[in-house]
Amino acid sequence: MTASFTPALGHAALSGLYDPAIALLTRERLWRARLLDEVAPSPGETIIDLGCGTGSLALAMARRAPEARIIGLDPDADILARAAAKADREGGTVRFVQGFARDAATLLGEGLANKVVSSLVFHQLPMAEKRAGLAASRRALRLGGTLHVADYGRQTGVMRLLFRLVQLLDGYENTQPNADGVLPTLMAEAGFGQVREIDLIPTATGSISLYRAVRR
Repeated sequence: MTASFTPALGHAALSGLYDPAIALLTRERLWRARLLDEVAPSPGETIIDLGCGTGSLALAMARRAPEARIIGLDPDADILARAAAKADREGGTVRFVQGFARDAATLLGEGLANKVVSSLVFHQLPMAEKRAGLAASRRALRLGGTLHVADYGRQTGVMRLLFRLVQLLDGYENTQPNADGVLPTLMAEAGFGQVREIDLIPTATGSISLYRAVRR
């Protein structure tokens, strides 16, 4: 944990292991494919990947819709360098910007985006930052734009036990509200409408929920 953000896998020294760890422990191929289908990037759209990490989702969206404008936002300079290198290897056109979730509208523009997407980010944020990130996402969206989140949501039964691995890495205080199911409530409190869980995927580290909400 740094003074300002939780690095990928909870510790900066583990950032190089992020991609293989996520692939191994979270059924990434499944939930990322379902999230990509739900986001359905289209030519001409502007899509912000909030907490883009190593850029896997941002690049997948760019491959799906090469004429869309994809912007990856993340506070971790090391992770962004890895994302940019990955984009260079693929010849991707994703724009990467350093900043926190709470800065989305300030850095990128009010009402800029058709869609905001976030994966495995909000469980790492303190409650104040969860709220600030959702509020900034709403401001960054156009009226009628959509928010798409794939993250650890309410954990029940054995999933709650498996989620303890995530809590060991990312800390209990920030992750427990997600495990208690707080995200839909926070989305509604931020002013989003039509908040719903559209999928629930069990993994070796707890269940990952896919949420959708509309900027009204």
